[in-house]
Amino acid sequence: MSNSRSTHQRSIRTGFILEVITLTWNVTGVAILTWAALAARSVALAGFGLDSLIEIGASTVVLWELRDVAGARRIRALRLIGVAFLVLACYLGVQSVIVLANGYHPRHSVLGIVWTALSAAVMFVLARGKARTGAELGNEVLVTEGRVTFVDGVLATAVLIGLVLNAGLGWWWADPLAGMVIVVYGVKEGVGALRHASSP
Repeated sequence: MSNSRSTHQRSIRTGFILEVITLTWNVTGVAILTWAALAARSVALAGFGLDSLIEIGASTVVLWELRDVAGARRIRALRLIGVAFLVLACYLGVQSVIVLANGYHPRHSVLGIVWTALSAAVMFVLARGKARTGAELGNEVLVTEGRVTFVDGVLATAVLIGLVLNAGLGWWWADPLAGMVIVVYGVKEGVGALRHASSP
C-alpha cells in the first residue's frame, strides 16, 4: 500500500514537472515567435505562436487539475482542453484558407526555422512523457493534454517544413497546406475531449 502511494505521488510530481517545462518553453516561445513572425511577416509563425498560447492555457489547466483530481474539476479541465483544441483548429483552418487564397509570400526566417525544429523535438518528448505518466495515474486530463502537446509538435514540424520549403524552393503554399492536416486532428481531439467530459 505504501509503495503504491509512493509511486502515485512520484507520478504526480512527474506530471507537474512535465507541465512546468511545457509552460516555461511555450512562454519563451511566444516571445520568440512574435518577434520572428513580425520580422518575417509570417502568418505561419504567428499561428504557431497562437498554438503556444493555447498550450500555455492547457498546461495551466492540468497543473490546476493535478492539485485536486475530484470529478467536477476533471470534467471542467477536459472541457477547457477540448475547447482549446477546437479554437486551434478553427484558427488554423481560417489562417490556411486566407493564405492560400491571397497567395501570401512570407519572408525567410532563420530564427523561425531553428525554434520550430527545437520545439518539435521538445514537444514530442514531453508528449510521450505525459502519455506515460497520465496512463500510470489513470488521469484522462493529463493524457488529453499530452495530445495537445503532440499536436504542438506536429504543428511545429508542419511549420518547419513550410519554412524550409519556402526558404529553399520558394514553395510558399507548403506551410498553409500542411496546416490543414492539423485542423483535422485538432477537431477530432477537441470533440473527443468534450465527449469524455460529457460521459458519466
